[in-house]
Amino acid sequence: MMKAVGYRNAGPVSDSQALEDIELAVPSPTGRDIRVAVRAVSVNPVDTKIRRGVAPSPGEYKVLGWDAAGVVDAVGPEATLFKPGDEVFYAGSLDRPGTNSALHIVDERIVGRKPRNLTFAEAAALPLTAITAWEALFDRLKVTDPTPEGGGSILVVGGAGGVGSIAIQILRQLTGLTIIATASRPETQAWVKEMGAHHVADHRKPLNEELGRLGLPAPGFVFSTTETDKHLDAIVELMAPQGRFCLIDDPPPLDIMKLKRKSLSLHWELMFTRPLYGTADIEEQHRLLNRVSAMVEESKIRTTMSAHFGAITAANLLKAHALIESGSARGKIVLEGF
Repeated sequence: MMKAVGYRNAGPVSDSQALEDIELAVPSPTGRDIRVAVRAVSVNPVDTKIRRGVAPSPGEYKVLGWDAAGVVDAVGPEATLFKPGDEVFYAGSLDRPGTNSALHIVDERIVGRKPRNLTFAEAAALPLTAITAWEALFDRLKVTDPTPEGGGSILVVGGAGGVGSIAIQILRQLTGLTIIATASRPETQAWVKEMGAHHVADHRKPLNEELGRLGLPAPGFVFSTTETDKHLDAIVELMAPQGRFCLIDDPPPLDIMKLKRKSLSLHWELMFTRPLYGTADIEEQHRLLNRVSAMVEESKIRTTMSAHFGAITAANLLKAHALIESGSARGKIVLEGF
């Protein structure tokens, strides 16, 4: 048996049984799966959304967690990328048990080599957000292919969050784009500047007016990580014609007819798409995580860990869920050890 954290009934974070310390049978790897002894995890908004709204099968526990760093413990018969003893980091898949367990099964094609210069906790902060940011910037927005107008700048909405924090760093290192990030509080504004943003806009105010206040030209790219519905009108107004707009949050239905006049293209990014559908290019996540790992080791980007909440327990995970649901978190919250 192994230690894990899970729940039987979906519900609010205030529920005394919203998460429970449990024990589960040890899983065995098959095919291209590997088994990882989990050393550290981080918490993402997706954890809280699923805990609130997705119930497990009757009588069973659902285990959350879509970020981990650990050591390969065993490999399936078809695995070729890793061997026992390798240190790895990854974000898993929505349709499999999560990483809040002492031993975890994952497809090796979505796993990367852990940066040697990071602790397990520091490394666990990176995978889901790094994959999301990388795919959004290079696969969806194609930021290295300038738009006809405004192709030299990008607006990142929600720059202080986990995805925004790593997206800013990746943009600063791999592109020449002028980066405008949104943040509203002094500490989050300082954070996004530390990550590498050239300019900061206050998302409590209309973003089109904020860009006007900053005297900045219309950006050709917008990457929205939060409250897209709230900012949609301002985003459409501030964007350059023929620009590209990517979002990752779960807004109410959007009126995309607003994008037509400027011929703005709309792109969704979900980093779980490749593992969920076993796409032909699934191994791209392995490769991009290795790129991220190398960039960390070269001191080009750094961990976005902002808080360490202690051991991986139900009580500590609930504290992390509560902070994320409050909307005031910056960077990533990590937990370490069982």
